[in-house]
Formats: sequence, structure tokens, C-alpha cells
Amino acid sequence: MTRLIASAGIEPALRAHHEAGRPILGTCAGMIVCDAAHLGFIDVTARRNAFGRQLQSFEADLEVTGAGEEPLRAVFIRAPWVERTGEGVEVLATWEGHPVAVRDGSVLASAFHPELTEDPRFHAIFMAMVTKAEEREAARG
Repeated sequence: MTRLIASAGIEPALRAHHEAGRPILGTCAGMIVCDAAHLGFIDVTARRNAFGRQLQSFEADLEVTGAGEEPLRAVFIRAPWVERTGEGVEVLATWEGHPVAVRDGSVLASAFHPELTEDPRFHAIFMAMVTKAEEREAARG
């Protein structure tokens, strides 16, 4: 995916978006693309296919910081997990001891696919980040 980003010529725009403090949501492979070894948008190291290949895909109920009291159903498809978190990275959810949702500044990343359920709460966390960023930009004029 990082090669496709580079060959399509969109890496400079992505970097400018990130450097401006505008929110980015990376899910599953997006978590890997955003990690320290790739685009470097979040200070984590993600491990590809950490839970296994396609046949090991699964669903689980997660407690996600900021998503309320009810567990959030998460769909993991050939999912990564976070092997290392840097200072300042907020772990929002774990599964079997592994971070699977993190926030680092303006970047929210998950190992699971929140778009595959009807539960809007993970996206609401991201939208709150977008709203704050828009308010900051508006205050700057």
C-alpha cells in the first residue's frame, strides 16, 4: 500500500494533511500504513496478520475508551496488532493483551474494521477529533 501511495503521488498530500494536525483514521492495513515503519504518522509498530491469516478472522466484543460502557463489536480480518507503543500513544482497546485501537495526536488507528458493523461509536470518536480540529483551524482564522 505504501508503494501504491508513492506511485500515485499522494504521499506529499497525506504528509501535509498530517503535519497540519488534521485527523487521520487508519483501520486494519491503515494502522500498518500509519505506523513508525511506514508513513510514521503514529509512534507504534504494528505486526501484520498478527492474529493469523484469513481463516483466523474473528469478531470480538471490546471495551473501547471513549465509546461508552457497552462493549463494541469488532471485526478482525487478517488483523494486525500493536507490538510497540511510543510515549504519548493512548491505547483505547486491547484484545488478549495486545493493543488493537490507539490514538497518537491526530491519528486514530484500529486493527479491526468498525465500518463492518452498524455501531457508529468508533467513528464518533473520530468525528469528535475532526470537530476539534475544525474548531482549532477556525480559531486560527
